[in-house]
Amino acid sequence: MRSRQWAAAAVTVLATCTATTGPAHAEGAPGPTDGAFLKTVHQGNLAEIEAGNDAQHNATTACVKDAGAMFVRDHTRMDGDVKALAGSLRIALPGGPTAEQKQQLAGIRAKAGTKAYDSAWLSAQAENHRATLALIDEQIASGRNARITAAAKAARPVVAMHLGRVSGGVCHGQAPVRTVPAGDGGMAAGADAYGETVTAVAGGAALGGTLLACGTVLVLRRRRTRAASVRR
Repeated sequence: MRSRQWAAAAVTVLATCTATTGPAHAEGAPGPTDGAFLKTVHQGNLAEIEAGNDAQHNATTACVKDAGAMFVRDHTRMDGDVKALAGSLRIALPGGPTAEQKQQLAGIRAKAGTKAYDSAWLSAQAENHRATLALIDEQIASGRNARITAAAKAARPVVAMHLGRVSGGVCHGQAPVRTVPAGDGGMAAGADAYGETVTAVAGGAALGGTLLACGTVLVLRRRRTRAASVRR
């Protein structure tokens, strides 16, 4: 309900702003690092989906199998967003995981059905998700394209929650917690809250950005009007 209210408010403000100030400026083209971020995240999503599916078949514990199922679900959703965003920005994405990612999974799969598999899978996932968080934080700090950076902010709570499930190379049960603001290193989110988290972040960002932009333009228009009145 809250996300729908945000969206409705953003549409109303945007319509008002457009009617009084004219069309908004077009967004600049993504920089080289923005495109590289989307490509890397896409390959990471594909690798996590394969690893999650593999764990459901070859892990020995229910905790690891459940973590694998959650990774498949969440990374599939996130990758859908990545592909849609890349398509709208005309950024070509790779067709599969990197050779290194494939080699990593093959090495883990060789231990299928043993406790060593679970240990190797958890350690690899902890390492992979730490690397993904670092990549996301770099995009948030220095990304050029606002839409890509917003997507990175929206995905961060989910990746942080995944890392919490496998931190230290140990499988942790899913805690019944809600999301906390992006940027908090200790944040966690329930897997089923992914869609709500992304919508809330995107909706809040859209509304805040629209209000700020519209307010700035209206202030400038009022100043110009006052100046014209003084000259007359």
